[in-house]
Amino acid sequence: MSAGRFAPSPSGSLHLGNLRTALAAWLVARESGAEFLLRFEDLTTGAAPAAQAEQLEDLALLGITHDGEASCQSERTELYAHAIHQLEQLGLTYDCYCSRREVREAAAAPHGAAPEGSYPGTCSRLTQAEVRKHERAGRRPALRLHSSGGIQTDDFVLRRADGVAAYNLAVVVDDAAQGIDQVVRGDDLVETTPRQVLLQGLLGYPTPTYLHVPLVLGLDGERLSKRHGAVGLQELRALGFSPQQVLGYLANSLGATPQDSPVTAEGVLNEFSAQNIPTQPWVFDPSELRSG
Repeated sequence: MSAGRFAPSPSGSLHLGNLRTALAAWLVARESGAEFLLRFEDLTTGAAPAAQAEQLEDLALLGITHDGEASCQSERTELYAHAIHQLEQLGLTYDCYCSRREVREAAAAPHGAAPEGSYPGTCSRLTQAEVRKHERAGRRPALRLHSSGGIQTDDFVLRRADGVAAYNLAVVVDDAAQGIDQVVRGDDLVETTPRQVLLQGLLGYPTPTYLHVPLVLGLDGERLSKRHGAVGLQELRALGFSPQQVLGYLANSLGATPQDSPVTAEGVLNEFSAQNIPTQPWVFDPSELRSG
């Protein structure tokens, strides 16, 4: 059975950009007859029942339904450890003792043919004496992947220094474990795709199809955030907007409806085509919202 997903971090309220991506992912899944799963990416936030409950409520109010129970990344730590062990057994990893400052400095320095902003593999060339020096200093290493060129030339982190699985490793394991074969997400994550495709190949996982939805920007041209005002569903409801009005506004921005009139999720689905999703960012203008 085909499946898509929405995987928010339970770090707070879902703003219009999150809700728009969730709607797009739901529409693509339902249009293709796929299941739609909800997964909380809680490895860095920890348990956040209040935020999870609020996000579930917002999605339900918009009619964005999901199949089965919502899951959490924190439930799959053993799977992450197993995947990392597989890569270690293949000789594809190395310990990295670089601090965040050192990584930033290494990424900013010129290093020949390496892509701009990539980590140049500093710790892959450490001597045993240098390793012992870091250990005596109490440094805890992260674990990086030897990328070996190809579609991905940056040696990215698999496990952070605190022992937590890094995003790229976790999301690849999650998608494989849940049978996700279609991924719809914001295009701020497009640069992570080559890393994830590489991991899928190394771990023997299938590669999903990817659709990256352009971001929502404020009038200042910056990515939408709380500083742009009332950008969450609960805040807009407090100002007199119904969930159906907000849904109509989001659906119109995705090219799913000709006008931003109040709609239901099922009504949007009847008109939706993934081919009509705009290729340019959507600029959120609060003055265009009409309550009533």
